[in-house]
Amino acid sequence: MTDRDTLLALNQAFYRAFTNRDAAAMEALWAETLPVSCIHPGWTALFGRDAVLTSWRDVLRTPSGITVAARNERVTLHGDTALVVCEETLGDAVLAATNLFAREKGNWRLAHHQAGPIAPARADVEIPVKPLRRLH
Repeated sequence: MTDRDTLLALNQAFYRAFTNRDAAAMEALWAETLPVSCIHPGWTALFGRDAVLTSWRDVLRTPSGITVAARNERVTLHGDTALVVCEETLGDAVLAATNLFAREKGNWRLAHHQAGPIAPARADVEIPVKPLRRLH
């Protein structure tokens, strides 16, 4: 299994723990000794394992029934750190999400999560088109 495969599997495990409201599975994904942080949509930034895991326990306690999933995942490796940037679907809502993983004692662990709303496409915004180059 490549690092990319492992990271995609861990990213899916994160969203599975979220959907299943599984606090133990969520906790197991997060780094234990590396610094961690999290920014939930509309929240201030949280720093430190205790603050981050407390926030997740609060989020996971709320009744939902909404399936949370990742799509269009892109993995970017940077040595012992990696970014998984994806779209996060929560029911009908779509958010942009960044999950930062880092190697801790040889294993990939989650070090940062941030998600925020994606602005809807605007019909009144023109996307410039590059003119065709003439061959002379």
